[in-house]
Amino acid sequence: MRRRIPETSLYAAVKRHLEGLGLDAKGEVMGCDVVAMRAGDPPVLVIAEMKAGLTLELVLQGVDRAAASDEVWLAVRATRRGRDRDRRAHRLCRMLGFGLLAVTPSTGRVEILAEPAPYRPRKDVRRRGLLLREHAARQGDPTPGGSTRQPIMTAYRQAALRCATALQEGPRRTRELAPLVPEAPRILLRNVHGWFERVARGTYRLTPRGRAALADTALSPGHAPGP
Repeated sequence: MRRRIPETSLYAAVKRHLEGLGLDAKGEVMGCDVVAMRAGDPPVLVIAEMKAGLTLELVLQGVDRAAASDEVWLAVRATRRGRDRDRRAHRLCRMLGFGLLAVTPSTGRVEILAEPAPYRPRKDVRRRGLLLREHAARQGDPTPGGSTRQPIMTAYRQAALRCATALQEGPRRTRELAPLVPEAPRILLRNVHGWFERVARGTYRLTPRGRAALADTALSPGHAPGP
């Protein structure tokens, strides 16, 4: 059984860190783990909350403290592969404007994983474009959000199923399919799913795997391949 690390074991290192920033830090002030102040007009007020691990409860505490302070720091015990090492958690703290500290109680080492500053994530233009294109290309809304036990009905899979539907009655040339499925030449050539077999130059037929995929799709509500 893993021994629980008390939050008090982080306090000395967190206090030292804040005082290194020119703040006067004190523990357990009106329900806050650490409150630190720098004199001025107006004074600077900083709140730090500590937990053994980076949890939703700790983040929610930070959200609650943000309205009363100029800065919020979250401090957790340092790990090698825990949540404090997750870059998504670092981005979340930066988006919220929180500082994030990883503390090693045995040595007093403090690692700054995120600075408490306003943050605007850099746009991922490529990913945004992919999302927009996939959304526009899908016919209808074929896959419920949160699905994990069935293939995702992507726009590519929908187009491949339309090709398979057109080949049910026998081999056809790609130029015959192109008016029905503009992507047909590329889909049949790549044959990602193994549904198609070339029988002559520019002519394809459906494989048993393709017929099985059509049958499975017909049995899946909301997964019709479209006209």
